[in-house]
Amino acid sequence: MRFNPTWNRGPAAAVASVAALALAGSAAASEYAPHIGDFGLDLEGQDSAVRPQDDFFRYSNGQWLAEFEIPEDLAGYGSFTKLFLESEEQVKAIIEEVAAADSEPGTVAQKVGDLYNDYVDEEAIEAAGLTPLAADFERVLAAESHTDILRLLGKYDRLGGTTPFNYYIGQDEKDPSRSIIHFVQSGLGLPDRDYYLDDENARFVEARKIYRNYLETLFTLAERGEPAARAEAIYALEARLAEAHWPSEDTRDLDKTYNMMSRKALSELAPGLPWDVYLEALGVQDVQEFVVEEPSAYAAMAQIFTDTPVGVWQDYMIYRLLRNNASLLPKAVDDAHFAFTSQALSGAKEKRERWKRGVQFINSSMGEAVGQLYVERHFSATAKERIDELVNNLLIAFGDRLDRLDWMSDATRAEAKDKLSKFAVKIGYPEEWKDFSTLEVKPGDLLGNTLRARMWFNNYQREKLNKPVDRLEWFLSPQVVNAYYNPGLNEIVFPAAILQPPFFDPYADDAINYGGIGAVIGHEIGHGFDDQGRKVDGDGVMRDWWVEKDAELFGQRADALVEQYNAYEPIEGMFINGELTLGENIGDLGGLEIAYHAYRLSLNGKEAPVIDGLTGDQRFFLGFAQIWRGKYRDEAAAQQIAADPHSPVEFRVNGTLCNIDAFYAAFDVKPGDAMYREPDQRVRIW
Repeated sequence: MRFNPTWNRGPAAAVASVAALALAGSAAASEYAPHIGDFGLDLEGQDSAVRPQDDFFRYSNGQWLAEFEIPEDLAGYGSFTKLFLESEEQVKAIIEEVAAADSEPGTVAQKVGDLYNDYVDEEAIEAAGLTPLAADFERVLAAESHTDILRLLGKYDRLGGTTPFNYYIGQDEKDPSRSIIHFVQSGLGLPDRDYYLDDENARFVEARKIYRNYLETLFTLAERGEPAARAEAIYALEARLAEAHWPSEDTRDLDKTYNMMSRKALSELAPGLPWDVYLEALGVQDVQEFVVEEPSAYAAMAQIFTDTPVGVWQDYMIYRLLRNNASLLPKAVDDAHFAFTSQALSGAKEKRERWKRGVQFINSSMGEAVGQLYVERHFSATAKERIDELVNNLLIAFGDRLDRLDWMSDATRAEAKDKLSKFAVKIGYPEEWKDFSTLEVKPGDLLGNTLRARMWFNNYQREKLNKPVDRLEWFLSPQVVNAYYNPGLNEIVFPAAILQPPFFDPYADDAINYGGIGAVIGHEIGHGFDDQGRKVDGDGVMRDWWVEKDAELFGQRADALVEQYNAYEPIEGMFINGELTLGENIGDLGGLEIAYHAYRLSLNGKEAPVIDGLTGDQRFFLGFAQIWRGKYRDEAAAQQIAADPHSPVEFRVNGTLCNIDAFYAAFDVKPGDAMYREPDQRVRIW
């Protein structure tokens, strides 16, 4: 994924020959068995009745798709989910061991243990009822003016709440040495503005009805009179906000969203808001400039704020206090939240067990504290070294590809190679861990502890405004199954949890590893050169470093990819948004090209051995399809299509492969085959 809110390990740090750094999997396979199949590939999940030339995703995964049942408590299941569940079990063992110990007060062990024990103590939560929120409700209902409401919204923002005027603290895109406040549009209870505005989509129309019922249920539980009328008022407010919001594809455009404003300009943009009061409530009253990512939305939302009666804002905050803390409150609130967010919107059939949600609660509250123990137990130095080698192989391969591009001028190429040489690489876990010594955790105070943890994080973020940017900071904990590219630091980051089968197995065939984790690494490298990443240079500065003609040629290729994905219809009546998913689709396409190039270089001009009737190239592409194995409930798929910048897994495979010449050669794809695209129609960028 591309990061939206060290050390240098660029190509210069790599050895001269990629072949010398081929992974040791094939050589070691005779002594240590791969985790999957005989050489790292699950051949039993294939469907031999499907031709690879027609539908490679189902050829690779069809038998698994036909037989696998999504667990009742999940909205979908895939390779990422598999590792997520394994990590969850591993973290559970760590947390329960810590929670059972008689730890000294004030230690990390005491804090993690008490947080978890209180979270899984459902009897205590039920006995407390809504009392933990009583003081917050009183403050909200005591508000007499819009100024009072805005002050409360500011305080709520600091506690990780959802309000229309949300913000985050991140690097200044044009001066990445400093951090700055970014104001972003927010405040909706449905997943995306289209859920409010699209009257043609029956799923969205039905979701609106369910959402109103959910709101009414929460107001009933909070003993607010006339709950149906209050629910309608909140829905009407959010519908107006949705009309003001920018479409998702615009919110990912760096040029459109970088709008530096002074306090005066901010007041002029949204004159209906007492900004001094709001900034003071945020605790940033001395800050003089900000990035407003969606200016027209903020102007409209300011008007909506002043037009909306104080009483409606009071109900909005009461609703948000219930929703954002649902898992910390009695079963009736938690069940209502599950029925809406997990069941109706995502399709899950059952609520997840309390311990599973407790693990994720700890991961979100004190992730690195647990991550430190996770790494000690579940991530080896050998794995780190081999991934480090593989990353360097791919960086070398991409540099080689840059040298061969026929559409890029020497001037732009020199800038691109300079950026590539400055890539920072983080693998496994941070060099420095976050310090939770100032976080206070009191046994028996679940909501209070949660709010203090949120405030700890807010204060941690706010401190960035007064310090140089920390180039060693991680934005994911080691036990999280994901990876990211951060343009401001020009870095690619791979937490320990993703560096496992089917993505990476030190004892699997090299081709499988290059097609698996190699494609993931290439994807993150590719984000540095996707439609938005290309706007940032090697020092993390947002600037135009492209020769105009080269930028035009890049745009033509990107537009062709948009057009290709716009034509895909994963669910009847719902098409992929090629603009919204463009960055991820470029990451997939460029990433697989880079990984394949690195794999071929690793063979040093020789052909890989044939294994089980499969050539090295065939195993490479099958390894790629294996990591995207997955199936999802229709509700979750609809939500993804509407709001997620990632394409559904089927199209991450087939939509990528149909553009790669080597795939055609590996599986003899010819005109008339469903996967075939004419050579001049294949999108080639990196």
